[in-house]
Amino acid sequence: MSSAPSPAERFAASKTRVRTPQLQSFRSRLGFALDPFQIAACESVEQGNSVLVAAPTGAGKTLVAEFAIHLAMQHARDKVFYTAPMKALSNQKFQELVAEYGASEVGLLTGDTNVNSRARIVVMTTEVLRNMVYAGSDMLDDLRYVVLDEVHYLADRFRGAVWEEVIIHLPLDVRLVSLSATVSNAEEFGDWLQTVRGGTDVIVSEDRPVPLDQHVLVGGKFLDLFDSSGQAATNRVNPELLRATSLSRKGGQGRRGDGRSHGSRGHLVPPMQHGPGRLDRWRIVEMLDDQNLLPAIFFVFSRVGCDQAVKQVLRSGIRLTTSDQRQEIREIVEARCRTLRDEDLAVLGYWQWLDGLERGVAAHHAGLLPAFKEVVEELFQKKLVKVVFATETLALGINMPARTVVLEKLEKFNGEARVPITPGEYTQLTGRAGRRGIDVEGHSLIQWQPGLDPQAVASLASRRTYPMNSSFRPTYNMAVNLIEQFGRSRTREVLETSFAQFQADRAVVDLARKVRTQQESLDGYARSMQCHLGDFREYTLIRRELGDLEKQGAARADAQSRSEHEKRQRRLGDLRRELRQHPCHACPDREQHARWSERWFKLKKQTDQLSAQIRSRTGAVAKVFDRVTDVLLDRGYLVPRASSGASSSRGGTGRLSRTDEVDVAPAGRTLRRIYGDRDLLVAESLRLGLWNMLDVPSMAAMAATLVYEPRRDEGMVSERFLPRGEFRTALDETQKLWAELDDLEQEHRLPGSIPPAPGLALAMHRWARGASLDSVLEDAELAAGDFVRWTKQTIDLLDQLSVVADLPVGPTARQALDAVRRGIVSYSAV
Repeated sequence: MSSAPSPAERFAASKTRVRTPQLQSFRSRLGFALDPFQIAACESVEQGNSVLVAAPTGAGKTLVAEFAIHLAMQHARDKVFYTAPMKALSNQKFQELVAEYGASEVGLLTGDTNVNSRARIVVMTTEVLRNMVYAGSDMLDDLRYVVLDEVHYLADRFRGAVWEEVIIHLPLDVRLVSLSATVSNAEEFGDWLQTVRGGTDVIVSEDRPVPLDQHVLVGGKFLDLFDSSGQAATNRVNPELLRATSLSRKGGQGRRGDGRSHGSRGHLVPPMQHGPGRLDRWRIVEMLDDQNLLPAIFFVFSRVGCDQAVKQVLRSGIRLTTSDQRQEIREIVEARCRTLRDEDLAVLGYWQWLDGLERGVAAHHAGLLPAFKEVVEELFQKKLVKVVFATETLALGINMPARTVVLEKLEKFNGEARVPITPGEYTQLTGRAGRRGIDVEGHSLIQWQPGLDPQAVASLASRRTYPMNSSFRPTYNMAVNLIEQFGRSRTREVLETSFAQFQADRAVVDLARKVRTQQESLDGYARSMQCHLGDFREYTLIRRELGDLEKQGAARADAQSRSEHEKRQRRLGDLRRELRQHPCHACPDREQHARWSERWFKLKKQTDQLSAQIRSRTGAVAKVFDRVTDVLLDRGYLVPRASSGASSSRGGTGRLSRTDEVDVAPAGRTLRRIYGDRDLLVAESLRLGLWNMLDVPSMAAMAATLVYEPRRDEGMVSERFLPRGEFRTALDETQKLWAELDDLEQEHRLPGSIPPAPGLALAMHRWARGASLDSVLEDAELAAGDFVRWTKQTIDLLDQLSVVADLPVGPTARQALDAVRRGIVSYSAV
């Protein structure tokens, strides 16, 4: 009897043949043929498996998720959750599903937004699902499928752990549809999914549905990045590009414009500003328009750069829209922004923004008001806006495909230094080029500048994949939730099933293999350095100590005291005497033995280091959990289980053994429902009553202080920029508590957390008191979009406090939530 075909075999055999009734029914609604990887993945889902689908941006991965939703809707009670890493993606998917299934069947949960949460299809952020799992929510009843969109976010060092928590703790009868960008270790991730959840097929496609033509702009000429002559391998750099960039490096191409001139469309234009070989942005836009390569996305790795780029292009007088298109743009903008107050429009730069939209040009970045970003996305999708200057966040799943993607630079500021973009980032960015069903090919355009090496660009563009590495680590909230559910010992076992430990264990296998190989070499070296007169390893140790001491003495002679010098000389004398008296010193093959001995010691040091790595990685996640548990025991969030005899097993250290069971104390049950980077600090502040005297605006300010992450260049906040009254007292006490917890974490070898950041406190205090938008933005020194984003996170924490905190904090937090959810904050969906 033959075994069932593997996913790869089904993938190869399926081509475009649809064989299952449900898939045929689903396919008939689409109006286009399915790709082989889509067929293979959908068939696997219909057979009751979980799937991991890894494919390039724009390849159509979400169709597999849509098929899972289709299957769930065929059964009266089945439900499906669709998770996304960002609220913007959640909102976009919510709108799409409402259009497909109707408002009554689709819900939305994003922490601060709750729409029809009992629907059969619910779109949510991954954090919301994690919280449901830990709370044992009855909304998990009848859950059939969970879609984990952009599951490669699991590698995100700030939020990635949430994906692992969901994957590990969801009921095993729930099927996962995991959608990922093309990562180089998809099979490894799939193996882990198979290990923790059973039946999981891995479907990988490297093919872009719309081919990508890659170009470099040198001077005023588009040159192919790769050789297209057919005479060489496809990843060979175009010889014409090499010649052109070589000439430019020698000062040949490009010239600086002198004065203002008339452009090709007859409008007045500014001079070229970027030096030899580099064109102004408006000229590039014109070139793209002339060659029918719009719409285009220019990726600029800073918000300020995006806004400046729009202004530069608009100053040229460029206009990319017809009068009918401008009328349609105005109608859409007015409809989407009608709830904004007139007095806020000028503060938000509404009229300048509208002027850009009407001329077909816009920016897209996190500093924009969410409502403005949504309008830009809609107009771009409708081909009314033709050019968008965006930061890289646009590449993360937002449905804004373009005909052309322009990369002005191949490096960005990561918060500490300017670093080259990675192959994965390059793939994500250029993945926006080429609209399926519209374009026969997409185009990427890199602006050449002095110092840019075409070979390096080709290498970057050729590496289409990047690894996904776990960022999982146990938190205080996670620990109390899991201990309450499983107990301490079982929790340690559960955490050992994380992808982090899975990868560490695989690394240990490789390290152990290397140790075994090196051990064989060490044995060979040991045999070669054997001396018939005595122990040559002992002799070598004397030689090495003597040599080290001589080097140290020469290096530190000036700094040594007389007593130190005499002590060193005595030891040198002793070692030289021991060396001469050692039997091996008289061996005629002494120096030959010594060469093998040095090799042995050098390799032994490397092998010991590898062995130390193995010890540190084995059980690494459980070790961190143990340290987290110790902190919680110290602070009374966990208590020894009386029946376990734990008190007698503490010994002289005062610590429980790792086998002793613990229970969650009442304070721990509060901590179970507090989510965020400062979960323990919030729980301790509530337990100690540090915020009991805060009024409504001060409570909003305190919540902002606990969620806000200041810019790196933001220094200490002066007292005169803090709210007056009880807030300052509460802030002082909260900061002291943070320092105490930080010391405790350091004692337990945990990394600790960043201190509370009151940089937004005054602005949030005034906003809660009803201050105008312009004055608050001036206080905060933030763009409107940033202020809305931080306020939404403040609302999320206030919502948690309103539920878990006792009197008087709980009701005050609810009033504070209502006070800050107004104006542009209440209007904005994300």
